[in-house]
Amino acid sequence: MIWLSIAAVLGVAELLTATFDLLLLAIAAMAAAAIGALGLGFGIQLVAFAVTAAAMITLVRPIARRHLTGTPQLRSGVSALIGREAVVLSAVGREAGRVKIGGEEWTARSYDPDLLIPAGTRVDVFAIEGATALVHPREEPWPN
Repeated sequence: MIWLSIAAVLGVAELLTATFDLLLLAIAAMAAAAIGALGLGFGIQLVAFAVTAAAMITLVRPIARRHLTGTPQLRSGVSALIGREAVVLSAVGREAGRVKIGGEEWTARSYDPDLLIPAGTRVDVFAIEGATALVHPREEPWPN
């Protein structure tokens, strides 16, 4: 019961401080309580608490911190164009044509060199090579 009381106190303290470390220690106290429920001695309970706490702090804490404090990666520049929709202005195939991506005109080639994509087709931007967009049609492709 002492270990469950310790776990409860650590859990409440975690709610008040939001450090995440106290939650890991509360879990270790619950592991020690489980060992105690099996009828094993206080020394083994203490070892279970120490081992679980050490494992939680060294293994779980860095992963949790990375997920909690990590910021989403924002794409900028030409990498932000990848995955966007474009409209073909002049036929795109093995030879460069023109597409409009978000209000800007770009030279473009078909991602599959055997496809000819006619003007007016909606395409997805698969990659950017230099100042040329590599595109693929959203609908059924037309063979060259």
